[in-house]
Amino acid sequence: MASNYLDIVTTDDVKNKVRQDIRFRTNMFVWKVKFNTPLNPKSVNNVNLYVTNQNQKTLQTSIRYDTATNTIEVEPLEPYSEADVYTLNVTTKVQSKGGKYLRSPIKINFKMNK
Repeated sequence: MASNYLDIVTTDDVKNKVRQDIRFRTNMFVWKVKFNTPLNPKSVNNVNLYVTNQNQKTLQTSIRYDTATNTIEVEPLEPYSEADVYTLNVTTKVQSKGGKYLRSPIKINFKMNK
C-alpha cells in the first residue's frame, strides 16, 4: 500500500550521528535532510525548513535542494553560539513532486560542543 506522506530517510542512531557531526570548530554546521522521493522545489524554503534558538528566534539560513539525491541542506548564515540550544524545524508543508506532504513536523534539538 502506497503511503500518502513523505518519509525522511535516516539511520536508527540519529542522536549519536548528530552529536558526532556538529562538533565543527566553525560553529556553522550544515544540516542535511534526505527524503525518499523527489520534492516540489517550491516547498523547499526558509518558511518550511528553519532553525530557531531557545528563545524561538529564527536564524538566517541558506536552503539548498539537491534533486539528484533528494537532499535538502540547511546552512546557517551566522555562527551557532555554544551557549544556546537550537532546533531544526521541518514543517509538514514540505511537499513531494507528486503532491504528498510530510506526515508530521520534525524537530531536532541540538547544541554546539567544543
